[in-house]
Amino acid sequence: MFRGIRPLLRGSTYAGALFAHGGAFASIPLLVLALLPVLEWRSAPYGVRAALVLVVWAALIGAVGLARPTRRVLIVCARRLLHVPLPDPVAVRRSPSRSGAGTAPPGAAPASPAPAAPSGADRGRTAVWLLLHVALGWAGGLASGVLLLAGLTLPGNWLGAEAGVSLFGWTLRARGGWGSWAAALGCLLLAAVVCVAVTGALRWLAPRLLGPSSAERLALAAERELLLAERNRLAHELHDSIGHTLTAATIQAAVAGEVLSADPVAARAALRSIEESARAALEDLDYVLGVLREEKSGTAPTRTLADLPELLDRLRHAGAEVVPELTGEPAQVQGTLSRAAYRILQEGLTNALRHGAGGPIEVRVAAAPDGLELGVVNRTGAGTGRSPGAFPTSGHGLPGLAERVRLLHGEFEAGPDGPYHWRLTVRLPVRLPA
Repeated sequence: MFRGIRPLLRGSTYAGALFAHGGAFASIPLLVLALLPVLEWRSAPYGVRAALVLVVWAALIGAVGLARPTRRVLIVCARRLLHVPLPDPVAVRRSPSRSGAGTAPPGAAPASPAPAAPSGADRGRTAVWLLLHVALGWAGGLASGVLLLAGLTLPGNWLGAEAGVSLFGWTLRARGGWGSWAAALGCLLLAAVVCVAVTGALRWLAPRLLGPSSAERLALAAERELLLAERNRLAHELHDSIGHTLTAATIQAAVAGEVLSADPVAARAALRSIEESARAALEDLDYVLGVLREEKSGTAPTRTLADLPELLDRLRHAGAEVVPELTGEPAQVQGTLSRAAYRILQEGLTNALRHGAGGPIEVRVAAAPDGLELGVVNRTGAGTGRSPGAFPTSGHGLPGLAERVRLLHGEFEAGPDGPYHWRLTVRLPVRLPA
C-alpha cells in the first residue's frame, strides 16, 4: 500500500507535472498563430475549422522540434525536472585519414571533436517528443485543474451551499456534510494521480525519444575510449617521471647522508642531482595537472634519447654503476619514437635501482636504419643493503611498458636472464632520415 502512494509524496512527481504543464503553456503562442488562418475562413463548418487549427498547431509544434537547439534544451529540462539520466548530445569526432589510421602513439594529443549536430532522425524524434509533451501537458493540465477545482469547491456544501463543478454539460455536486468532504478528498487524490500518470508517461518516453540514438551511442563509446586512453597516457607520464624521480632521489639522499662527512664533494653532487631530478619531475607534474584541469598547460615536457646522458648521470650520483653501450646514431631517432624510447629506458633503469642487487647496470641502445633496440640488464638477488619493502611498487611498470611498446608496433621481452640477472629488451621499428 505504501509503495503505491509513494509516488504521490515525491517532489519529482510534481516537478515532472510542472514540466508537462510548462510545455502546454509554451505552445499557446503557436496556438494563436494556428488560429489566424481560421479567422479568414469563417464560412467553413465548425468541425472543419477546429480540425484545421489542430493540424496547423501540430505542424508548428513539430517545426519547433526540428530546430537544432531544441533537442539540447529539452534534454537538459527533462534531466533536471524528470530526473531521467539523459546524456548530452555527443560531438562526432573526425575520422582519421587512411594514412594516419590506427591508435595514436603514446604522448600524442587527442583529436579535437567536430561540433555536434543532431541527425535528421534525431530531430524527427524530438518533434514527436514535443508533440506528445504538449498533448500530455494539455490533457493532464485540464484534468488535474478540473479535479483540483472540484476538490476546493465541493466542501462548500458542508455549510449548506449549492456548490458544484460543471464541465461540458456534466455537473459534479455533492450534497450532505461528510459526503462533500469525501468527494473533495477523492478529487484531490485523483488530481495527484493524474500528475503521477503524466510524469510517468514522460519518463517512459524521454529515453526513447530524447535518449541517444545508435549513432550517438557509438559516439559516446568513442568518447569514453578516448578519455580512457588520455587517462592511461597521463598515468604513464606520472608513473615514468614521478616514480623514477622518487626512487632516484631516495637513493641519492641516502648516498649523500653516508658520504656527507667523508666526501662533501660527492654529497653536494648527489644533492644537486636530487634538485635537477625534482625540477624535471615538477615540470611533468605541472603539465599533467594542467591537462586534468583543462587548462592551457603549455608544451608537454619532451625528453628524448638526447637526454639519456643526463639520466645516466643521475643514476651514477645515486651510487649505481652504469655501463652504456650506444651503437649507431641514436641522436637521429626523433619525434614520438625518441620520446617513447627515453621513457622505456627510464622505467627499466628505475626498476633496476629498485630491485637490483648492486653491480653494474648495462644499458644498450642500438639504432639501425630499420629498427631501434633498447636493453637494460641488472643483477638480481640479495645483498643490496635495502629492505625488501623499501620501494613498494604498484605493479603497473612492466604492463605499462608492454602497452607502450605494443602501440608502437614493437617487440617487448622482460624476465630472468640466467640465475643472477634480469633483462629488459625492446625492439621498435624505425625509419631513420637519409
